[in-house]
Amino acid sequence: MSTSSSSLVVDPKMSVLAPPPAIPKPVVFATSGLGGMIGWLVVHPANTTAVRMNLASMEGRKFSFKAMIKENGAMSLYDGLAAGLWRQVFYATTRFGLFEVCRDKLHEIRGKTDFGGRVVVGAATGATAAFISCPMEVATVRMSNDATLPKAERRNYTGMVDVVKRIYTEEGAKAFWRGATPFCQRAALVGVFQVATLDQFKELYAQKLNQKKNSIPNVFCAAMTSGLIYSIATMPLEASKNRMASQKPDAVTGMLRYTSTLQTLKSVSANEGFLALYNGFLPYYIRCGGHTVCMFIAVQMLRDSYKSFQ
Repeated sequence: MSTSSSSLVVDPKMSVLAPPPAIPKPVVFATSGLGGMIGWLVVHPANTTAVRMNLASMEGRKFSFKAMIKENGAMSLYDGLAAGLWRQVFYATTRFGLFEVCRDKLHEIRGKTDFGGRVVVGAATGATAAFISCPMEVATVRMSNDATLPKAERRNYTGMVDVVKRIYTEEGAKAFWRGATPFCQRAALVGVFQVATLDQFKELYAQKLNQKKNSIPNVFCAAMTSGLIYSIATMPLEASKNRMASQKPDAVTGMLRYTSTLQTLKSVSANEGFLALYNGFLPYYIRCGGHTVCMFIAVQMLRDSYKSFQ
């Protein structure tokens, strides 16, 4: 046996190479969260634009990107960044970390990891992560949109601590989960569509465009195509979540305008037209596809770095 082959680890009972050691679960969760935060730094301006475009019609305003920049400055696109990063701490860590752990556990129990199992796990972990991170999602939506409201209607949050403190003291703890239902429904659908399409598009582009699977061009093309599909499917739920998270009780009755996903969808469709639910679609799509690309690449680089130190 040559020197190069003698250094390989061989199972004494089988003449096959031993599999590489699994990444510890804490590292799986940590790299998922860090990757999500890195990806969010890139796409947060697109998310801010999507939220503002989507909520403009609710407030009876016509959205203008040029006017927004002129009035509030380009740095206003990063309003709510701290809340967005904290959202990724909870959402990305839970969603992607828990997905891998649950997927592997299901494989241990069933002896296989099939398409149906991955879809179920993707939906369940997506919804779970959304529920856990909903308080940060509410904070992100409010901080991202506050600067575009008429001055009399602004909440004038000064930072992450202020928004959390004021929501709790002024509206109660339940307000942190306002819009949780459409948020969880959206996250479950994202999990389903992402699991159902991302790997398939990787294979397709590897075959049709002669790309190396899991290379950066391959991940980019697959993620942007997958992102287009689940952006179309989930945008109405995203719009419902944004409206429910940002709304204020009626000054006279104290009642909220939007009370459930179905009621919100029906109300917007009847009063503004169904396509109003797709206001802000382009930046929303850029956010979805772009975050997938940036996050997956960041996670892979972080895990490769971890392995290199072992």
